[in-house]
Amino acid sequence: MIQMTFQSTELPLAKPFAISRGTRTAVTVVRVSLTDGEYTAVGECTPTARYQESPQSVCEQLELIRPQVEQGLSREALQQALPMGSARNALDCAMWRLDAAKQGKDLWQLLDMPKPVSVITAETLSLDSVENMAKAAEVAVAGGAQLLKIKLDREEIIEKVAAIRAAAPHATLVVDANEAWLGLDLGSLFEALHEFNVAMIEQPLPAGNDKDLVRCLHPIPVCADESCHERGDIEGLRDRYEMINIKLDKCGGLTEALAMTDIARQFGLRIMVGCMLGSSIAMEAALPVAVQAERVDLDGPIWLAQDAEPALRYENGEVWL
Repeated sequence: MIQMTFQSTELPLAKPFAISRGTRTAVTVVRVSLTDGEYTAVGECTPTARYQESPQSVCEQLELIRPQVEQGLSREALQQALPMGSARNALDCAMWRLDAAKQGKDLWQLLDMPKPVSVITAETLSLDSVENMAKAAEVAVAGGAQLLKIKLDREEIIEKVAAIRAAAPHATLVVDANEAWLGLDLGSLFEALHEFNVAMIEQPLPAGNDKDLVRCLHPIPVCADESCHERGDIEGLRDRYEMINIKLDKCGGLTEALAMTDIARQFGLRIMVGCMLGSSIAMEAALPVAVQAERVDLDGPIWLAQDAEPALRYENGEVWL
């Protein structure tokens, strides 16, 4: 008999986090705990308003499915019992961990995958003024950051990237517009960013309004984030993107994320793994996808005032297992 509990928890941020859609000073996560009386496993998700989710809506989904889980719902059956999204993610990851514990294995052994020592992860530069973003880049690389993810809106795009490149001449730079560039001259913008050796552009146009990407040259790989949720989206993105960003909260858990990884490769799309703001509980669950990805953005815990235990270690631009 499985017992399932869950709760929402507000995690204060160490500093404000700003993107094109707004600024946050705290993040609310929902944590699911499963126990069979001997072993206990936890999964975490971050409900996101962009996807019509809230902590309350996620908890309502979990309450509705609790009887099925406690009666032995399998991880495979879960994929049909809940839609893609945060609630299924937290439960799916908890199920993976409980299955591993019951077999006396860790997640890597259960997946028959080699466990890496560390993975290079992006350090995100929150949207700010040109001067403040350049300073943040300088601080990040002084602390060992190797990959910087630049949050941008429609204002001073080139000026910000130029200042960050000057502050971090040797770092790999990727930019994330969070759907903010509708109506801009993408061809000219992409060419200008190429001059600063930007390695990737993430979601420049709103999901559903990204057909303009077909008609312009891509001197820099363009990555789908908000346009790509689950495996069924992937085939239709091949004519406008070179990469997809897989996030467990979007797709509904590690089970779907691993399937997306396989499908993306079949269609010749490169892989990024990303995250919402959250603790090491959420980041650790995404690592089996991260080791298969070209770009990794799992820096959520470094934004928190206090991480969950056991915490992953972030040092020298890498997350250490």
